[in-house]
Amino acid sequence: MKHAKQSRAAWLLCSLVFILGGHTLAGPLFPEAPGMCSYTHREQFKKDVPGTLDALKALGIRDMEFSNLFGLKAAELRRLLDERGMVCSSFGVGYDDLMKKTDEVAAQAKALGAKFVRVAWIPHKPPFTLEAARQAAADFNRVGKLLRERHGLTFCYHNHGYEFSKHGQGTLFDLLAAETNPQDVSFELDILWAHFPGANPAKLLEQYGARIKLLHLKDLKKGVPGDFSGKTDTENDVALGTGQLDLPAILKAARKAGVQHYYIEDESSRIATQVPQTIQYLKNLKD
Repeated sequence: MKHAKQSRAAWLLCSLVFILGGHTLAGPLFPEAPGMCSYTHREQFKKDVPGTLDALKALGIRDMEFSNLFGLKAAELRRLLDERGMVCSSFGVGYDDLMKKTDEVAAQAKALGAKFVRVAWIPHKPPFTLEAARQAAADFNRVGKLLRERHGLTFCYHNHGYEFSKHGQGTLFDLLAAETNPQDVSFELDILWAHFPGANPAKLLEQYGARIKLLHLKDLKKGVPGDFSGKTDTENDVALGTGQLDLPAILKAARKAGVQHYYIEDESSRIATQVPQTIQYLKNLKD
């Protein structure tokens, strides 16, 4: 009798697996609460930092990436975050500031409570060249080591599209990864700026795994062609799930890669409607 019950239970389980197409779980694909890149609400932050933080908290946002202090000192911004139970996990700065004011940048990041410092643009005259990529790799190794050894911070480079120009059997992004020390240089993958020049964000996550610590979540309007410029009209940013990117595949690969922080970034003028739509999309995704 006991054997018969076990056999029936096994049969029911196999039937359920078959019905679900081989998936034994049907839970949320994106269980984490997403973070937010401050650039999304840059106009609002310029006018009212506390009020904008309140609005973001009401949306369920607790994790922030700031790339601007909006006229405040880092300690003042940290106090506003603490009062709301929010955190700043990543601090974005310009290339020159990171190279020339590394200790100052590190002090600001630590005052904010951030664990990551990131740069989102390598100064260059188009097109992005092998020489520019190699110089950036050397610069990143130097400052990344300093941030890690002296300040206990992790440096991340945020791709912007032009790095995916062809080089040898791969791209200049592959060269940046190959010529930087994994101990000192990690990446923030902006999925739109990987897709735009023709790369596959999910495959990049599979290829580089734990080196990709942070992710910018954004989607590109359907029908917009890409290139290697690293630029497109900000109005081409659309709510997640309504554009060109395969978000389920990307998020599955990101989960497997162990991405630590996910930040919504929407540069358009429609954030009042698109950000809530994006958050709802993420909540509704099923594995």
